[in-house]
Amino acid sequence: MSKQTGRLPLAGLTAWDRCAVMGVVNVTPDSFSDGGRFFDTTDAVKHGLDLIAQGADLIDVGGESTRPGATRVDEDEELRRVVPVVRGLVAEGATVSVDTMRASVAEQALAAGAVLVNDVSGGLADPRMVPVVAGAGAPFVVMHWRGLLAGDAIRGAYEDVVAEVVDELRARVDAVVAGGVAPERVVVDPGLGFSKDSEHDLILLAHLDELLTLGHPLLVAASRKRFLGRVLAGDGAAPPPARERDAATAAVSALAAEAGAWAVRVHEVRATADAVRVARAVEGARAPGRRPEGSG
Repeated sequence: MSKQTGRLPLAGLTAWDRCAVMGVVNVTPDSFSDGGRFFDTTDAVKHGLDLIAQGADLIDVGGESTRPGATRVDEDEELRRVVPVVRGLVAEGATVSVDTMRASVAEQALAAGAVLVNDVSGGLADPRMVPVVAGAGAPFVVMHWRGLLAGDAIRGAYEDVVAEVVDELRARVDAVVAGGVAPERVVVDPGLGFSKDSEHDLILLAHLDELLTLGHPLLVAASRKRFLGRVLAGDGAAPPPARERDAATAAVSALAAEAGAWAVRVHEVRATADAVRVARAVEGARAPGRRPEGSG
């Protein structure tokens, strides 16, 4: 499978000629990265529009933190947080995805104009999710998930993390498609940081080509995550705060784009928007006929 296969157009969504940039808007008080900064609807909509101005292609709106140990919000509160922000961004012409594990939130966000559902549980947390997405004909991000990040689920045990993630994602995609979601509307996500330690995350990033063998567009969500802090700190040192990991995130974005990812999901957009465009330009320079005769 070629790198271009990972960037096949996703049915129901705009086709980009490069890795797309998904900007994150967390409407939460407790996100590990920016909790509380954009909790107000007006501030959240403004932030989403700022991310678009910086180069984001679509905005992922979420109202529930999935950091390790986070307490789930109730359904009414998640709806209160998410739906007005989706509606406000759509009214301004933004392409919006909704980050939720609840079918009711997905349903109302789609009704408000969202065009994609990004479910970190891949439809496992709510049995109504797959029927709702299938009925709406919406694209669906299926992430590798081994349960909510609490207790033993925080750290996963793997003998071969790449093979196991690929196999488990394939099984989940098959179930989602059997539930009515069109195969050409499925995106896969390796779930970096979810039931994985830093070494697992790095190994998965080094083998994105194997995830592309699933035959679906690939979303890579590495932004500000724990493994980047560990890499930057080195052995025995304290990792830098989440907001000091944006340059490292942009480096991962360039690598993911070069590997053929359909999109990268990031909190700070400008550096990643530059990174994916440079990766596309380099890819284009590899095309036949781009090298002048006589160059050595």
